[in-house]
Amino acid sequence: MIDGKHVFGPPEDIREVKNAYEAYERVSELDPYDVKNLLFAHKLMMEGLVKEAGRFRSGNVGVYAGDQLIHAGTPARYVPDLVSQLMTWLKESKYHPLVTSCIFHYEFEFIHPFADGNGRTGRLWQSLILQKWNDLFAWLPVENLVHANQTEYYRVLQKADNSGDSTEFVEFMLGMIRNALKELSENQGKTDNNDVAINVARNVVTNEDKVLELLRQDGRLTAKVLSLSLGLTQRQVQRILASLKEEKKIIRYGARKNGYWKVPE
Repeated sequence: MIDGKHVFGPPEDIREVKNAYEAYERVSELDPYDVKNLLFAHKLMMEGLVKEAGRFRSGNVGVYAGDQLIHAGTPARYVPDLVSQLMTWLKESKYHPLVTSCIFHYEFEFIHPFADGNGRTGRLWQSLILQKWNDLFAWLPVENLVHANQTEYYRVLQKADNSGDSTEFVEFMLGMIRNALKELSENQGKTDNNDVAINVARNVVTNEDKVLELLRQDGRLTAKVLSLSLGLTQRQVQRILASLKEEKKIIRYGARKNGYWKVPE
């Protein structure tokens, strides 16, 4: 699919992949503290796969292993309020973003706000939270970490449910993130004074400065033109624009097609 070639497989499986691709392409545009953005992300993920794509579930749900009920989701009538409270907590939390993102992930799965797609949406949202903290996580999505440790992930998630304590789940997620960062650093030839995270952060800052300079010259430049000018992918440029906008270093005026960017003096 990445190469633009035809893929043979069940239509539903192909739709799942296309939806996930679009969701991760647009994730940097989303506000991690906004419920409407969360619903939009779920719609991107589940469009054409479930009836209630982009909406909180209208009925009660349970997670089963065969005939055994593993987890009963929060009653549907409480879901909107609980998700709103969770978003408020996320925004006001004083914990480190790494810890906050893991706690959010667990609480989101515990509420189970959607009829289907809770796992993939929760993992997408943790990736978004981490990406807003450090751009490195745009290249290290939580979905990949879970896929490589799927059995243990579900075991720890169930254990946290049974004990009513998310500590072990948070420790497990942090361990996966640590191991993935370590592996990435080793693959890139990390040294004590020049690790991958520092290099990525420096490159992001440099690219941001270049984007700002081009937009000062012409605020009507599109992400596509910027990507060609800077030798970046369009996705990278979209992330940079979203970050600059959030930091109020650029302001958007007008619609997507006919609008322009303004760099405040």
